[in-house]
Amino acid sequence: MIRNPHDDAELLALVRRYVTPGRRYLKLGGGLLRMRSPDRDRFMRDLCDDAALITADEITKLLEGGWRERRTAAWLVAVSRRTEFRERLGELLLASEVCCAGLAYSVALASFGTARDADLLAAYLDRYLRRPDLGYDQTVVMGALQFIYLNLGGGQADRFRQRDGLWQQWLQDAPHMQDDSDPTPSALSLIRRLCAFIDECAEAR
Repeated sequence: MIRNPHDDAELLALVRRYVTPGRRYLKLGGGLLRMRSPDRDRFMRDLCDDAALITADEITKLLEGGWRERRTAAWLVAVSRRTEFRERLGELLLASEVCCAGLAYSVALASFGTARDADLLAAYLDRYLRRPDLGYDQTVVMGALQFIYLNLGGGQADRFRQRDGLWQQWLQDAPHMQDDSDPTPSALSLIRRLCAFIDECAEAR
């Protein structure tokens, strides 16, 4: 069940504390890459401070909310390196109950960067590449999976990308994919740059 902050006083307090100040939830994603100092430095400092302060119970509560709460919680998890939320993020990604949060889950898993994180991303692709009618987060998940295996030196992403594999079939059949270009390079670049931001946060902390 997705909780509405207006029906849950505890969740509403967390939203006001972590999600909405400065419209943070809107900036967590590609918007980060357009920020410049001093705004970027201030944003990073505040995000790092909150990632250190928020409790596991508060993160769990935010992950029960809508897309704004879940997106913010996933970023706080990534910045604070709380790998104990790995499985939960994988579950939420696979369920795809809300829009606009899949990139945050993918970035968090990519930033953890282990074979288990790759397994969780691959589970998503196994399900949703078979659904060309759903334009969900297939491209950013593929980018995240590629990012992990470029770092690990493995090639699990290759089984999706082989000739006549699920990835090529999805690109061909998905009606929202209008041209012949493979979006993986741009998705990989996005994931790489967002993970670099997370690495900066780790160094700052």
